[in-house]
Amino acid sequence: MWTMSDNWQCIYTTQYEHIAEIIKGLLEENGIKCFSLSKKDSFYLIGEIELHVQIDDVMKAKQIIKKESFE
Repeated sequence: MWTMSDNWQCIYTTQYEHIAEIIKGLLEENGIKCFSLSKKDSFYLIGEIELHVQIDDVMKAKQIIKKESFE
């Protein structure tokens, strides 16, 4: 089990939950551990969702996101 202190970095933000879940699934399919962190206000539903990966996977994750045209 991992914790936030394991050197995680935000690599992508979006306002749309479905986009965050698609990218998260894509990264996990490529062997990259990731998690999403919603910073949306629960009443007004404004804000963003962040995707985080471990520092060692940042470059690989960004390449996958760019390759799939989410950037």
